[in-house]
Amino acid sequence: MASQDLHRFLFDGLPVRGALVRLTSCWREALDCRAEHGAYPQAVRALLGEMAAAGVLMQANLKFDGALVLQLHGDGPVKLAVAEVRSDLRFRATSQVIDDVAGQATFEQMLNPGGGGRCAITLDASDRPQGTLPYQGVVPLYGDQREPLGALSEVIEHYMLQSEQLDTRLVLAANDEVAAGLLVQSMPRTASEDREPFAEEQRIGNNEDFNRIAHLAATLSREELLSLDADTLLHRLFWQEKVLRFEPRSARFACSCDPVRVRQMLTGLGREELEAILVEQGRIEVGCDFCGRQYYFGDDDVEELLTPLDKQPGPSDTLH
Repeated sequence: MASQDLHRFLFDGLPVRGALVRLTSCWREALDCRAEHGAYPQAVRALLGEMAAAGVLMQANLKFDGALVLQLHGDGPVKLAVAEVRSDLRFRATSQVIDDVAGQATFEQMLNPGGGGRCAITLDASDRPQGTLPYQGVVPLYGDQREPLGALSEVIEHYMLQSEQLDTRLVLAANDEVAAGLLVQSMPRTASEDREPFAEEQRIGNNEDFNRIAHLAATLSREELLSLDADTLLHRLFWQEKVLRFEPRSARFACSCDPVRVRQMLTGLGREELEAILVEQGRIEVGCDFCGRQYYFGDDDVEELLTPLDKQPGPSDTLH
């Protein structure tokens, strides 16, 4: 039976919602798949685990069919880190590392030593009309006072405050066995509430119910988040609150790389460039950055790619 990884909940009578995710076997599968083609440094693996957990938590609060893509663009040894989570909680993650990363490297050391790092969150709907761009929000890796943000959780809290006008508290942790996260968030205002003047107690930062629950969430240690099951953790943190829980959901590692799309990409390069690669390398190799899968194309494969379907021989043409 698949493990139940995502647990969403509400606080009865309060304008606060929450979610807890613990990726275990599916996270190990993601790392094992990548390790076959070269493992990431330890600190990068932990970063990608936190990104996968954060992506699942954010996707769980969306009401659309498509992909949420969390991207970190860095000016340090980690040039790029990406986690993608689809509506059915399929996830994948990858990183581009251009220099050595110490085992205990901090978030700032990996991504923002020069202050030029940024975070982009993209929502790409499955029914997005061709030719239109997906929605994307971008924030720098520093706060309102230009102080560097020292953790992924701080970056996403800042993003939610700036882009969605929602108070958010996020706790993340990951190692090679578990990628986990706890999110508590003030509830979005309804359309009718948006037409009313803000009540003082509902203004950002002034919601006492949220502030109390966020304080409880902040007491959660990294070790507790990585080791405790959902029932134990939620009871330990919120035993004084009435927590209403939804049916849990399962996440899974799955890469959407596709041989058909790889062939289409190669076809778009044109005969001259493909033949030049064949002359130089003997064959064409295309690797998926997310899962490490390799696609190989030789002379005959390239010729087939570049021959229109109506000119390719059918079964009867090959019989004598």
